[in-house]
This record gives sequence, C-alpha cells and structure tokens, in this order.
Amino acid sequence: MTGSPLVGVLALQGDVREHATMLQRSGARVAQVRSAEQLGGLQGLVIPGGESTTMALLAERWGLLEPLRSAVQAGLPVYGSCAGMIMLANEILDAKAGQQVIGGLDVTVRRNAFGRQVDSFEIDLDMPVLGAQPFHAVFIRAPRVERVGPSVEILAELPGSIVAIRQDRILATAFHPELTEDDRIHALFIEMTRN
Repeated sequence: MTGSPLVGVLALQGDVREHATMLQRSGARVAQVRSAEQLGGLQGLVIPGGESTTMALLAERWGLLEPLRSAVQAGLPVYGSCAGMIMLANEILDAKAGQQVIGGLDVTVRRNAFGRQVDSFEIDLDMPVLGAQPFHAVFIRAPRVERVGPSVEILAELPGSIVAIRQDRILATAFHPELTEDDRIHALFIEMTRN
C-alpha cells in the first residue's frame, strides 16, 4: 500500500490535536473518530494520551467500545500512547472498579506507575527500532508494562520498567511522543499501516 494512509484519532478526550499534527507531519491523512461509523475506511487508529477511565466511559456511552474491540481483533493497526496503552492492555493493575478496556495487547499494565502529575518527567530513551538517536520521552502519570506475553516485542525500557511495546499490528508507549517535536514513533506507526 502506498500513498497517504487514512489514520483516525479517537477523539473522545486527551491529546487528539497533538496526535493529528504529528500524523500529518508524518504523511498521513487524519480523521477524528467519535462514532462507530467513523471507523470504516481507516487504515490505522491512534488512541491518545489522556485519562483512561474517562475515555473508557465515553467510549461505552457513545457505543464505541465493542466496535473498537472488533476493529482491533480484525487487525486494524492501532497505536496507543499513555492512556491508549492502558486501553489496549488485556489486563490492568490498579484499575478503577469496573474499568473497561479495548484489549488486544497480551500485557499487564499498571496505571500511574511512575506517580502523580507532580512526578512527571522527561528522559532520553534508547529505542533501537527508531535508529541510533535516543528518543526524548515525556512521562505524565504514566503506566508501565509489568508482564508481556510471548508475542510482544519490547521496544524500550527504563530500569525495571517496560515503556514501549509492539505486538503484531499494535504499538503502544507509556509516554507521550505527541508532546515532542520528534515524529519517529508516528512515522513507525504509519509504516505499520502500510504493511
């Protein structure tokens, strides 16, 4: 597949505009997704950073949770940053009672693993899949991956914490690349939509 893929950004809550900007810079056409009908025709979907419980409640209220699950199960390439990683995990630790997820990633994720908002930080990460230059990562109330299944590829780690993963057609980061000027993760995801 060549040309500019049509990539949706789940536009219920969170860093929608920032992801859209990065995707466009990386060569994608972008559509905001707020309904099940808007999933049709997409070649990829981004689930942004934000607040995972709010996102899940809104997705359920607007009838999007099951269509999102179906799209992921059908193989739609999906990228989740921070809250998006939580939404894509099959298991969540420290979840709020009854918190729903989309699932698809054979991982266990701990919410707010690095502390509260005041504990936010930035750090340069080695991420060989992006090349030799480190990726400057922004962590805000970030999750971390505590268990990975056999088909999950670890893309980046901090000491004791897995913070970027890929499984088949799903990419997830615990940090917010949309809040930087580095579009390499979005470019990687767009390549995944073309393969």
